[in-house]
Order: sequence, then C-alpha cells, then structure tokens
Amino acid sequence: MASLDENSNAVLQGIARHINCLAEENRNTRKKALESIRSDTLGRKPPLDADEHVLIFSEVLKPVLKILSDPVEKCRELSISLISDYLKLVDKPDEHLSYIVPVLSARLGQQEITESSEELRLSLVELLVQIVECSGKRMAIYLDDAIRILQRTIVDPYPEVKKESCRCSSKLAKSIPEYFHMQSESLIKPLMLTVSHQHAKVRTVVVETIGTVIQYGNGKAVETVTSHLAQRLFDHSPVVRKAVTKVVGGWLLDLPDRYSFHHKLIPLILTSITDEQTDINELADTLWYDIGMKYERENEEEMKDKIDFAAANPTHYPPDVERPNLGCRTLVMRHLSKILPGLLRDVGDWVVETRVKSAALLYVLLVNTEDYVTQHMEKLVSSLYKACMDEDKRVVTDIQRSAELIGYFVKPEIWTKLVLDNVKATQCSGSLMVLASVTRGTSRSDLHGYMKPVADTLASPDICQSVQVEVQQQLLACVEAILSVMQDSCLAVSDQLFTILITVLALTQHDHIREQVNELLGKVGMSEGLGEREEVFRAHTKTLLASYQEDFTAWTLHSVERQVFDTLLMEAGPVVGEHLDSIMPMLVANLSPDKDPEMRLKFFSLLSRLMVNAAATVDSKQQFGDFAVIVLKDMVIPNCVWQAGRTSGAIRTTAVSCAWALLQSGVLTKEKMLPVVEDFLTQLISTINDGNKSTRLISCRVLTRLLDLMGTSLSQDRLHNMYPELLKRLDDSSDEVRLIVAKTFLAYFDCFESGYDVGLYRAHLEAVYRGLLVHLDDPETSIQEAILDVLKRSAQISPSMLVTEVDSVKHKHRTGKYCDELVKFANSLDQ
Repeated sequence: MASLDENSNAVLQGIARHINCLAEENRNTRKKALESIRSDTLGRKPPLDADEHVLIFSEVLKPVLKILSDPVEKCRELSISLISDYLKLVDKPDEHLSYIVPVLSARLGQQEITESSEELRLSLVELLVQIVECSGKRMAIYLDDAIRILQRTIVDPYPEVKKESCRCSSKLAKSIPEYFHMQSESLIKPLMLTVSHQHAKVRTVVVETIGTVIQYGNGKAVETVTSHLAQRLFDHSPVVRKAVTKVVGGWLLDLPDRYSFHHKLIPLILTSITDEQTDINELADTLWYDIGMKYERENEEEMKDKIDFAAANPTHYPPDVERPNLGCRTLVMRHLSKILPGLLRDVGDWVVETRVKSAALLYVLLVNTEDYVTQHMEKLVSSLYKACMDEDKRVVTDIQRSAELIGYFVKPEIWTKLVLDNVKATQCSGSLMVLASVTRGTSRSDLHGYMKPVADTLASPDICQSVQVEVQQQLLACVEAILSVMQDSCLAVSDQLFTILITVLALTQHDHIREQVNELLGKVGMSEGLGEREEVFRAHTKTLLASYQEDFTAWTLHSVERQVFDTLLMEAGPVVGEHLDSIMPMLVANLSPDKDPEMRLKFFSLLSRLMVNAAATVDSKQQFGDFAVIVLKDMVIPNCVWQAGRTSGAIRTTAVSCAWALLQSGVLTKEKMLPVVEDFLTQLISTINDGNKSTRLISCRVLTRLLDLMGTSLSQDRLHNMYPELLKRLDDSSDEVRLIVAKTFLAYFDCFESGYDVGLYRAHLEAVYRGLLVHLDDPETSIQEAILDVLKRSAQISPSMLVTEVDSVKHKHRTGKYCDELVKFANSLDQ
C-alpha cells in the first residue's frame, strides 16, 4: 500500500506542472499539458494499475473538465478523450459523475447548445452513452440532466449527433425504466421533430428509439406518435418501414398499456402486411399472427367457448388467402367501429398515396373482420362506390378486392338491398363495379335466390341504356360475374342478360366493348346449353321484341329502343325471318310519313341492309314474300311522295334504294305486284324527275327492273303516259342517268304487246321515235350507241314508220352513219 501511494505520488508530482499549465493563456501550452498528462498517465510504461488510475483521475478530473469550455477545439477534444478513456479504467466511474454530468449539461443541455463543433458534440454524446452504460441503475440520480441534454441533441443539426442521441435515449430507457417512465414524455417532442429527417438512417434510428422510449416509458405518448409512425409507412426507404413494423409489432406484443391503444396500432401493423417489400409484409404477417395468439392466451377464459367449440373454417372462403387466427379476428372485431370510420375517410383523401395505402389496408381489415362487417355495411359500401371511381388504378383494384370480400362474408339478403338501391339511385359506374365485385364473391347457392332481382335491376332501362363507356364496362362486368358464379344455372335470368348485352352492343362506340359483348353472348349460350350464336338469338329475340310491343309507335330518332331494335335485327341473322309477324308492324309504324324524317332514314337504312342479304336475314324461312307488298305499299310508296327539304330528298333516295333491294331480292312476283303496280309507277315517274341525281339514277334502275318484271301485263295507256317522262331524262344533266334511261327504254319496249295497233296509236309512236332520234345525234358516242340499240329494239313495232322518221331528220345529223345503220336494220325487218 505504501508503494502504491509512493508511485501515485510520484506520478502526481510529475503531472502537477502540467495540471497548472491547463490554466495558462497560451493555447499551445494548454494543449501540450493535456497531451503530457495523457502520456504520463494513460500512456505510462509500465502501465499503472486500476487503483493508481482512480487516485490520479480524482486529481486531474476537475481541471480537465474546465478545459471542456476551452476556446480551442483541439483542447476540448483532448479533454473529452482523456475523460472517456479514464472512465473505462476506473472501477466506480459513477463516483465521478457528480462532476462530469453537470459539465455535459452545461455544454449540451442549454437552450442554445454551447459546444460549437459538430464532431465534439458527437464526442460529448458518445461520452454520455458511455456514462449510461457504465453507471447502470445509479444513472437515476442524473436522469434530469440526461433528459435535458437529449432533448437538445436529438434535434441537433448534425445527423450523427441525432443518431447517437437516439441510441443514448434507448440505453437510458432500458437501464432505469422504473425512473425513466416519469420523464419519457419529454423526449417525444424532439423525436417527433426528427422522425422526418432527410436521411433514412436517421429516420430509422428515431423510429427505433420511439419504440424503446414508449416501451419503457409512459404509454400515453402512443396517442401522439401513431400519426407520425403512420406517415413513415409511406417512407420511400424500406428500412424505415421495416423499423416501424418492428416497433408497432413489439408494442402490440409487449407494451404494458397496449389494450388501450389497440385501435391505434392495429391499422399500422395491418398496413405493413400490404407493403410491397416481401420481407416487410412477411415480418408484419408473422407479428400479427403472434399478436393474435398472445391475445388468445391472455383472454383464454373470456374466449373459452369460441376456442373449445370453434366452428369449422368456412367452405366458401377467398382462395389463396390464409385465414387469420381467432385472436386476430377478435381483436379487429372489437375495434372495428373505431378503426373503420377514419379508414374510410382516408380512402377518399386528396393525397394519392394515402388513398392507395388505405384501400390496401381496407382489404386486409375485411379479411380479419369477416361476417362482423355486416353491421357496418351501410357506411362501408357508400365509401366503396366513390373509391371505385378513383383515378388511380391501384386504389380501384384493392377496392374491388374488398367488395368481393363482402360477397364472401355478408349474406345476399343484406347486401342486395343496399347495393341494388344504390345502383338504381346513382346509375354510376362505381355502384355497378361494387355490384360486380360483390357478386363475384358470393357463393352459387347464396346467389341463386337473389339472381333475378340483380338481373332485373341491371336490365332496367335506366341502368342498361347508359352511353357512358365506364357504365357499359361495369354492366358487362356484372353480367360476367353472374355467369361465372352461376355457370349453367342462369336460365332464369338469361333473357335479362341477353337484353343487357344487346343494349350495350347497340349503344357502344368502342370495339373492345363489342368484342366483350360477343364473348359474353357465347357464355350465355353455354350456360343454357345452346350451341352457336344463332341459337342464342333464337332463344331470346322473341322476348326482347315482345318487350317493345306496347311502345314502338312512340319511338323517336333518339329512342334507345330503336337503336337496340336496329342492332338486334342486324345481329340476329336468319332468326329475323322467324319473327316477321312482330317485326313488320314495327317497321311500318316507324316508316309512316308523319314520323321524324331522320328516324325514317335510319329505318330505311336498316331495311335495305336486311334485304341486301335477304336469304340470310328476312327471307331465311322463305316467308318474306308474304310481306314484300306491305313493304312496298306501306313503307316505300308513301315515302316517295315529294316534300321540300334535304332530309325529305334523302328519304326519297333511301326509299327507292329500298325498292331496288326489294326487287333484286326476287321475293316480289308479278302476281304480288299487280295490286300496287299502278301506285308504284306513279311514284317512280315522280322520282325519276327528282332534283337529286342519286334518286333519279336509282329510280331509273327500279323502273327498268319493274318493267322487266311486269312485261306486257301493263296497259297501253300506262305505257303511253310514261314515255314523255323517259324522254325528258334523256336530256338529264348526268350522262350516267341518260345511259340508264336508255336501258329503261329497252325494258319499256319489251312491254308492248305483239299485236300493238300502230294505226290507232300512231301519234304516240311517232312522238317516241322523234324524241329518240334527237339523241341519235348526241355529242357523246356512248349515248349515240345506247340510243341506236333502243331504236333498233323499237323498230320491231313499226319498221316503216321508223324509216320514214329517220329520213325526215337524217339531213340534220352531223353524221349519217347511225341513221344509215338504223334504216338498214329496219328494212331488214320488213323483208
């Protein structure tokens, strides 16, 4: 012992001068003094033992602590290093804390931190960490000073100081929890200010520190920090999100007051289950499972019946989803009323990422809620309708998944009333999307009894006659959902499904929707055991036509029923020929001259398209001939009557086009034409003089075909009344019309009987010959040749009269070539 004192005294005497030099004004002197103290004590060879260090440290501590306020940074650095190294060597460092901690508090714990150097502030905080580690429970005496320091250093501008301060806070909390909990709330504010720091490593450490401070401190602060932690679940750094997951999971497992904060913490851990990072969602899922199991164990008595007599897992459960344990389900069930309202608000938040996270969380929440969600249905579905129309596809996808869960967990007698009422009230794509998703989730047996009200709602005019592409898409989604769930049990609603599909097909302007409709029509057929598409139309066309029988007379151009009727007839193919009894009255009524001109155009267009391929449409059963005269008499002829206006002119063109298609189809025979031929010819004579070239052209063709059909059955008076109008058309402004009229004249002369009384009708024949001979000298060669053919045909009636007429005008013609040829031909007929 004497040798110890002797050795220590020798050392102390050796460094006494250095200690005195610490008070010198010269900075280099102070610096050298610190370096000399270190070398003569800590760096001494051979080294001093522990007791000697304790004795020396007691002497040098106070003067060295004063150097912590030295204006020279290097001196302060050497002082901190010396104190730190001595604390590692002494056996009872806590005996010196009464001197060290106040000095640290003076340097770091003031309103404005005294230490200006970032590196030295870091060293001082590291020194505080060392003190906490070495002092253990004895640190309680200095808790106030430590908290005061950490309140400042946690918000220090230097990131490394922030991180070290957080580590210090965690160590302090764990070392003296029984004292720390009284002061823990003092650190919450600075931690909250730092949790959004730009460096991910800082944010991570802060989150971990929040977890420790609250775990070992006052749990009341959970209310304050949950919103900040929730924001960190949006962090771009996976490391930060993982830290939040660990902290929240740890609280839910071990926080003393966790039961008071379940409703705050459960949404956070469930949100992590939806994280895009696999390691995070797997961690969250594992923690959630453990939380549920621990809750079961802690509440075993209360949940005894449910545990002992647990019902079997539902037979109808979402595929590829692992059912949460009873504890998880019970936890969510008991706190759903507190969680759901805020979550539904967030689903409609103006920030996109908030909506995305909330929609994903809603799905996980419903998986854990199961059928308990029934009592919250009204609020839930009203939020789903709006969220389904979100501009972000990720939100829409998760909302659809959530709505599908409703089908799995809620009985149809409940959801049909709410959802169908909303579909009727809003008629929007959002409500239809929810209906489609819920339907997909419903079991076949449950949906069977409610399939008809669903289909009836969708098929109602207010719903299925929408022209909005989004509504049309969701209508098809609803149809597809019904077909996929019910499969071959859709017969009871197949008429409604067919009506929906044809209506959408009639109103859509998009090819992808048309393709989807055609695909679904095939599925409707498969569900009914029908074969080809034609069989589907055969099964449902009659019902759809019957639904229009009461109001087809009131259709207008913009009537959706008219558009659906048009589409039905064009798509039905041969089936049209099986329902002419229903179709023809509808066409007649809507082609009445008192109907809107534009609507009549639409119907004529439809009729013409059908008759172009009559054998595969209207005449598929060879019965259209029975209605052909009705078409001519009640549809074509009334619409050929002249009226002023462009639209009326277009109707006349369409009407004669329809007549042309009718005659070309071959369903009109001479016998069927006899009762109406006079009226028809009267209108044709009018339309060949129409102001529209197309009308004149088609009328001439129709007249030609009609003359070919009727032949000599036309009276001589009717023939004599026609030629003046035909001759007028030879003066038409269009050469195309003139050439067609020439062909009409050929058919015209074929109608003359072989025993034509030339003497009686000499004046008529002379007028025809003279009118034709004028055009034999036409400037256009094609016209001359066409008229030559006509005159050769007419020469058979009276060759001599024609020769006389030719001779009387030959000298007026620019060339006698055609006249000579015609005379030669006529003379050959007399021989």
